Amino acid sequence: MTEYRNIYLKKGKEDSLLRFHPWIFSGAIGRMDAGINEGDIVRVMAGDGSFLAVGHYQVGSIAVRVLSFRDEAIDSSFWERSLQASLTMREAIGIANERNQTYRLVHGEGDNLPGLVIDCYGKTAVMQAHSVGMHVQRMEIAQALRKVMDNRISQIYYKSETTLPYKANLGQEDGFLFGGSGDEISVENGLRFYIDWLKGQKTGFFIDQRENRTLLEQYSKGRSVLNMFCYTGGFSVYAMRGGARLVHSVDSSAKAVELTNRNVALNFPGDSRHDAFCDDAFKYLDQHDQSYDLIILDPPAFAKHRSAIKNALRGYIRLNVKGFERVRRGGIVFTFSCSQAITKDLFRQAVFTAAAQAKRNVRILHQLHQPADHPVNIYHPEGEYLKGLVLYVE
Repeated sequence: MTEYRNIYLKKGKEDSLLRFHPWIFSGAIGRMDAGINEGDIVRVMAGDGSFLAVGHYQVGSIAVRVLSFRDEAIDSSFWERSLQASLTMREAIGIANERNQTYRLVHGEGDNLPGLVIDCYGKTAVMQAHSVGMHVQRMEIAQALRKVMDNRISQIYYKSETTLPYKANLGQEDGFLFGGSGDEISVENGLRFYIDWLKGQKTGFFIDQRENRTLLEQYSKGRSVLNMFCYTGGFSVYAMRGGARLVHSVDSSAKAVELTNRNVALNFPGDSRHDAFCDDAFKYLDQHDQSYDLIILDPPAFAKHRSAIKNALRGYIRLNVKGFERVRRGGIVFTFSCSQAITKDLFRQAVFTAAAQAKRNVRILHQLHQPADHPVNIYHPEGEYLKGLVLYVE
């Protein structure tokens, strides 16, 4: 057995671990062995000296992210077993196949690997560390990933500059751990997309909206569609395949608008139904009085921390009021929040308030969430972050 240094919890602070919650907060720690550095693997012990878990130590509020509740070595065999379990689940639910090469292979706590995200785009795996421990072990993880994925991938890109804690002073730069080609086209549900993993947001694409894009496609036939915060144009492309008669895409980023236009042209070359606008969302909704049959409101996170919840709710209300004002009678609104700090109830309350302010009669058709390749660990309900409503507006 590999010898790891120990962290001892205060008396009575082991309850959450006995319920298999994967986080240990700094306030629960009573004492630590000497010589423990940020990113080290540690054994977590109860106050009486009994074993509880193994995990990565990190300076901050979340002091340990649990990798195993068994007293085992976190070595190459561990990484291979864990990654294989993630792949097996994706294969079992039919997500990883030729028609869909765009999926999340590892979703942090949801796959019992807190602090690690791995997204697959065709032959490319994009790996992202959200903890110092995962960063320290990135090469071991990459080697295990190559072994488990075999010929499914030909390159691994590491993209963690913006996700690692800046106070750790790691000096991290994004780059290839294996392979090294540039632009790549990936297939999602039979549609093709350029993935900008080098400079794009997150790992380059919002995979978590895949199933919601599919649902939107079913509602798009014959409708005029407005896709706010379009980013890579995913909803726009699905709407066009669904038979939309007109699609407008809006984003404040010129680069996003350019990528949206490229993705539309990749799937529907020369199609005149689509137009894209580089503009602030609120400004566009204020200054354009055109109404639409179907509107998508998928903004970036308005609240990244609990301290921002009140202002975020004001933002969601304001945005949805504008959406309700622009949707025609008998129209449909897809509205989302990806803010983990905003609960489903708070988001629904904000949307209800917006409907009342806009004086529209609204019915819920669907309640949306993240897809199956973004699983929620039943012992870690905080992992449920994406919330959405599909609304029929009279």
